[in-house]
Order: sequence, then structure tokens, then C-alpha cells
Amino acid sequence: MSRGGSVSLRNIVKRHGSLTVLKGVDLDIRPGEFFALLGPSGSGKTTTLRILAGLESHDAGNVILDGRDVTGSEPGERDVAMVFQSYALYPHMSVYENIAFPLRMVKTPNSEIDRAVRESASRVKIAHLLERRPGQLSGGQQQRCALARAIVRKPRLFLLDEPLSNLDARLRVSMRGEIRALQKSLGITAIYVTHDQEEAMSVSDRIALMNAGKLEQIGVPVEIYRQPASRFAAEFMGTTNFLQARQLGLAAPVWVSLRPEALRFADEAPADWPRLAATVARVEMLGPISRFDVTLANGTVLKMATLDAPHRAVAVGDAVTVAYEHARLTVVP
Repeated sequence: MSRGGSVSLRNIVKRHGSLTVLKGVDLDIRPGEFFALLGPSGSGKTTTLRILAGLESHDAGNVILDGRDVTGSEPGERDVAMVFQSYALYPHMSVYENIAFPLRMVKTPNSEIDRAVRESASRVKIAHLLERRPGQLSGGQQQRCALARAIVRKPRLFLLDEPLSNLDARLRVSMRGEIRALQKSLGITAIYVTHDQEEAMSVSDRIALMNAGKLEQIGVPVEIYRQPASRFAAEFMGTTNFLQARQLGLAAPVWVSLRPEALRFADEAPADWPRLAATVARVEMLGPISRFDVTLANGTVLKMATLDAPHRAVAVGDAVTVAYEHARLTVVP
């Protein structure tokens, strides 16, 4: 059962001088939900997180946690824990003391501190590192220490600001899965800031896509990917072919998004998929995935992505026929 808190933001406005950083942000996050704030640098996602935590003021609007308006409350009154991009560990303290720090700040008895620290360290698999200092840890171990410190108080709201950006690609993939599993096991509501759409899609129950201080689209990951509400959403959520329908030979005067994986070579596609004559302009082999650029007779370049097929021999300059799944064609306003 979830012990996480609900979150509501009502018309949050934040200005820096003449620049409006947040332009009336409205959000509702359910108890126990893993919610991602996704967007490019400067979109306002970290500012939103800091306002939620009480670390930054705002010019208008209300922050409501568990039905209680905490707009004027101090960070310590919000039952919120935050994991920063830099980890923010105390270098002169041991791992044990870093994890214990939030409990010492609220004068928790030593016997309870010891039990809680060891339990949190065990959850993130660093129980054997408690005597070390942060400088003696790898990047992944430092991240685990920061996570253990955040969960040791069992907060109702868990805020993570680009928590994996300092790790190498392989470790990021494994750690994001561990963070998701940790959050679900604790039942904490988590809000996760990232600029990486793959990362957001892999861990989130829902995503709020932000752009220039506004919410572009909110939904479950597959919904935003398959039914983007704008050109920005279509292009930010992954590679897409964004083009006018007439470029595909259709009469409708609309713009459409067609993901590369919705295209196949005609001999590998169902008979009812529309066919298009093309010339191969680029071939990129990426292990299990192959990517192609093909140019249609009208000059339109389409990006394709297919599973690797050893029997397929396609080279730049080859004349090919491609097909696309019409149901995957999304009209974009």
C-alpha cells in the first residue's frame, strides 16, 4: 500500500527579472506515483522541483501536498527528500554519517539512527561501505549513498534532479531500474527530473513534458510517444518523420508524425500497408538495430529503423520499395 503523498501545483509562475521561467504550471500527481518532469535545458523542470521542495520561491500560485497548502512552508516542514545531480555528500563524513545526517538534524535517538541507516544502506546495497568517505567511492556508490540518505527518513515525497547524469551509460541503465524498484517497494511518491526521454519512459508511470516554462503534454509514456500533442512533443520524445501528409501521397492538408519503426521494406511488410518507391540514401548498422534514410521520388527523406536481418543486403543508392503502417501515422496540430 502506498504511503506516498499527493502533489498539486496550481498556476505556478516564476520570474527572473523580465524572464518568465514558469508560465502558470498546473499539475496533479497521485500518491505512490513515479512522475517524470521531462524537457530540454531551460524548460523549467528543475525550477519546478525546487519550488516543490521549498528551496526556491515563486511569484504566483500554490503548492499543495496531501491536500495541505505548503506554499509558505519551509523545506523541513514538507516531508520531502531530494537527490541532487551533484549528490551533495559531505566529504568529511563517512557514508554512515552522511546517511544519518537527516535523522541527527531532527534529534532522532541513536538506537533508531543506527537501525535506519543500516536498513537504508542495505536497500541500496552499500551496507559494506559505511565506514568509507565519499571520496573513496565510485560514482555509482556515491549515487547509492545519496539515495540512502534521501530515504532514511521515509519521506512521503522523493524528488530526484537528474540523478544519473554523472554516471556512464551502462550504469545509468542499471541504476534507473534500481531507483524505480526502490521507489515502488517503499511506496513513496517520486518526481524525477530528466532531459533524457528514454530514461523518463523507462521508469515513469506518467510524464509531464515541459517546454519554455509550460507543460507541453502530460500522459503515460506510450501515449506521449504514440500520440504527441505537438511537433515539439513528437520530436523530443524520439526520432520521428515530421512531414505534410501530401508528401506521402495523401490528400489531407495536415502535418503528421511517423516513427522510423513504423516503416519497413515492402517485402517484409503486411500487404495492406501503403507502398512508396524510394532510393537508399544512408545505411547505419547499430548491432541489433539498423537505421536507414530513404529518399522518395518527391525528394522527401524518411528515416527507418528495423531489426537487424542478416539476409537483407541494402546499400546506398539502391532502389527500394518501403511500406508504412497507416495506423501509426499521427496527425499533429
